Amino acid sequence: MAAVESYPDDLLYHPEHDWARVEGDEAVLGITWWAQDALGELVHFECPAVGSTTTKDQPYGEVESVKAVSDVIAPLSGEILEINQRAVDEPETINDDPYGAGWLVRIRLSDPAETETLMDVAAYTAHVAEQ
Repeated sequence: MAAVESYPDDLLYHPEHDWARVEGDEAVLGITWWAQDALGELVHFECPAVGSTTTKDQPYGEVESVKAVSDVIAPLSGEILEINQRAVDEPETINDDPYGAGWLVRIRLSDPAETETLMDVAAYTAHVAEQ
């Protein structure tokens, strides 16, 4: 069952519809409700390798839906510490719970100051309203 539109207050958002939950010097990354809704039913998540790196504003993976293939853009730079195997094995989990069970990767931040460039929930919901 698809998730209901929501944008949690505790996340930071990238204009390309990706989110980051910062936890100390690490962050969990995923795509927003808006992104998964625009893509439709997800059928594949092409994940990066553990130990590889993300670069802010650059693709680090792909999600494929019944409608399209889309790059997943890194909201922050860092080293991939963990991938969500459930999102790989059952990509529909991203549709069902984009901020919980549908997270994509966990990274160790290489430049924590980058978090200051991301949007809070108010700025992101205004951004979504302009789409």
